[in-house]
Amino acid sequence: MIQIISNTQIYRPINRVFDFISTPENDFQWQYGTLASTCMEGSTAGLGTRFQSTGHFMGQRIQRTFEVTEYEPNHHYGFKSLSGPLLSFTSYTLDIVKGYTQVKLSIQANIINMLDLNEKVLEKKMKRQFKDDLSMLKNILEVG
Repeated sequence: MIQIISNTQIYRPINRVFDFISTPENDFQWQYGTLASTCMEGSTAGLGTRFQSTGHFMGQRIQRTFEVTEYEPNHHYGFKSLSGPLLSFTSYTLDIVKGYTQVKLSIQANIINMLDLNEKVLEKKMKRQFKDDLSMLKNILEVG
């Protein structure tokens, strides 16, 4: 099992950060390899909402489906994968700390459908990717 924890501080109001993170249509702006994400029901994200994401993973184009499993405005946002090469659970926790929004990202993943993939190599690549994603998120929300 792959477990990743990463965090960043964003100097923007917590509600702005939460709204941006919890809107799948924004994913392509700050998540490396994501080409597009959309809610399947055509509505905004909420508990039980499903969304699809198209992107690149390990050199291949894939489409994955996710379901929102945690949705507490301005505090928790989480989702699990329903398809794709990884069985994953992703969770964002937001808190206000000394005038900025603290964003903690936690991911648990198991490789499926890719038996020849080295889990340690994948974990190292994923850690770097998610660190870069949070850095891009910070940049977009603070500068852009």
